[in-house]
Amino acid sequence: MSIPQSGGGPIESHAQLAEYLESGCKPREDWRIGTEHEKFGFLKGSLEPLPYEGRQSVRSVLEGLRDRHGWSAIEESGHLIGLEKDGANISLEPGGQLELSGAPLETIHQTCDEVNQHLAEVRDVADAIDVGFIGLGAAPHWHFEDMPMMPKGRYRLMTRYMDEVGTMGKSMMYRTCTVQVNLDFASEADMVQKLRVALALQPVATALFANSPFFEGKLNGHKSWRSRIWRDLDADRTGMLPFVFEPGFGFEAWAEYALDVPMYFVYRDGQYIDALGQSFRDFLRGELPALPGEKPTLSDWADHLTTIFPEARIKKFIEMRGADGGPWRRLCALPAFWVGLTYDQGALDAAWDMAKSWDADTREAWRVAASVDGLHAEVGGQKMLDVAREVLDIAEAGLKARARPGAGGLLPDETHFLNALRESVDSGQAPADELIRRYETDWNRDVRPVFEEFAY
Repeated sequence: MSIPQSGGGPIESHAQLAEYLESGCKPREDWRIGTEHEKFGFLKGSLEPLPYEGRQSVRSVLEGLRDRHGWSAIEESGHLIGLEKDGANISLEPGGQLELSGAPLETIHQTCDEVNQHLAEVRDVADAIDVGFIGLGAAPHWHFEDMPMMPKGRYRLMTRYMDEVGTMGKSMMYRTCTVQVNLDFASEADMVQKLRVALALQPVATALFANSPFFEGKLNGHKSWRSRIWRDLDADRTGMLPFVFEPGFGFEAWAEYALDVPMYFVYRDGQYIDALGQSFRDFLRGELPALPGEKPTLSDWADHLTTIFPEARIKKFIEMRGADGGPWRRLCALPAFWVGLTYDQGALDAAWDMAKSWDADTREAWRVAASVDGLHAEVGGQKMLDVAREVLDIAEAGLKARARPGAGGLLPDETHFLNALRESVDSGQAPADELIRRYETDWNRDVRPVFEEFAY
């Protein structure tokens, strides 16, 4: 999850809320790719999650990355809770999941190099203290009471609030991992088209990247349990957002939606002030119970935008949020998938042509079916495998049109990063299907071998 925002003066007019979002507009030549991915750390001996403190711990991993690989420390209340270097950040999810938020880069070749470098550095540090990391969408056998809580004020507040608004919020916080990509837009119209495509086709990403068939030591009946968790978390801030598809949608409509999402906190002087369930609209009037008489700054607005969790969201960029964490090849495939669909106008138009006839019920049905059945989902007589194949064709065409070479010109474009997804469509097997097969056969219905065979 995001680190606290900074900068920006007081909000003096309602118009600044939408203007903040609009300030993210960039000309095409300045569009960048920011890849984020999370992974679970574990003790190799006991297969338990990493605690925050101790020789074999999350803190030790952060210290090792700082001392051995030149990262700079980020602290909160004296606790090491993140790192930064060259425009990238390493942060901690609530249960100790380690997240890389990559630098904004021009090509998928570059972002994949960044991912590989990061995993190599993590492996170097982890091997030295005999711990491991694994990419899965959900923790395979840990229970909530097994999980540590990272020393971040934001997480203490959220943990307390989650049981009031849903049944699976704490499971999301402590026992799931994702891979995401952040992408730019040129204008309000470009943002609208991209966000509509992102929301409509997010279930395709869920199916292709499905990698969480286990939970609490057994099969859970879903290919993406992580996606299932998000459906019963907090209806005020999650979902497929039908209003995005209504005529007239734009930055102002998003700002109005965000204003109606209950607050979590206000960040002041290094501390998270409890504003759980309070209204940003009241904050604008100087009537926030948590800070009576005080009005928000733009950094408060930026912080609030990070507490909204739909399947795709906008800040000063668009964030694709529907994929499970997974093996390294898919960490590079996720940005390739979405860049191919959205960074070439012909591909973006073709993607929207595919999905524009779907109504809100159809989009939600795909979301549910992708979570349960992955690539074998069907909605209204249409098969996910056929949809995914067509979407991949569009993404591949988009990457060919981009024609961004790599490997010193040996690679003419970025299309090879889609190979892992092509293999899934050709075989009908997403990562979850392979895990289920291994569980039912080679592993004798024991989830623990996943740590040895699928660790980074």
